[in-house]
Amino acid sequence: MKLANKVAVITGAGPGGGIGSTIAKAFLQEGANVSLNYLARNSEEKEKFQTEMEPFGDKVMITEGDISKEETTNKLISNTIGEYGKIDILVNSAGISTPTLIHEMDLRTWNRMIEVNLTSVFLTTRLVVPYMIKNKFGRIINISSQVAQKGSVEHSHYAAAKAGVIGFTKSVALELGNYGITANCIAPGPIETQLMNEVSETWKDNKKNELVIPRFGKVEEVAPTAVFLASDPDGNLYTGQTLGPNCGDVMF
Repeated sequence: MKLANKVAVITGAGPGGGIGSTIAKAFLQEGANVSLNYLARNSEEKEKFQTEMEPFGDKVMITEGDISKEETTNKLISNTIGEYGKIDILVNSAGISTPTLIHEMDLRTWNRMIEVNLTSVFLTTRLVVPYMIKNKFGRIINISSQVAQKGSVEHSHYAAAKAGVIGFTKSVALELGNYGITANCIAPGPIETQLMNEVSETWKDNKKNELVIPRFGKVEEVAPTAVFLASDPDGNLYTGQTLGPNCGDVMF
């Protein structure tokens, strides 16, 4: 029960067994209350996820909507404060993948990537920080990617957004350390999620051949890193860092 009595906001935590929803379940198992955001693709998906979360009762609340829009972030944070009265942990996990070669990419594709994968991180963070400052405690955990550190064919916009997340996180860490708030990134390697369905089999085969551990990771292998960073005292000395469960795809 490392997160007992803590309140966590987690974006991109919808159905489908992605990183966000798996982190949410890990947090719940450690005793946290979680406030989740996701954008349902259809009514069946929405109903399925609500049923999946029902066993957790009032320890879970859900705010649906596009997290790259101010109205959604405002609603998510106000709902959380109204229900739980505080926010201890923020996990920005919302993301999209639209593989496109740079010379074939239109501005709309570029802008949408930046909105969802980077701007949403700013929108949630600026709203959550005042509550963390008030309580002199906070854990901000942003999901980046190993692609931010090494680039990838057909993912220039994705790499740019995720690299922006790392730079943003370091700056937030510098600003907020005096208030007992840490900010860190998790930069997973290729993980078996719905996003992986968007890339070609050729890309997958080539990527596996690059990995020191020659397989893609599972979401259950990423969530423990988030629990670690969110926990007190486990994650207390980590701030401005990027932890990489990436099968050896990036080494420092």
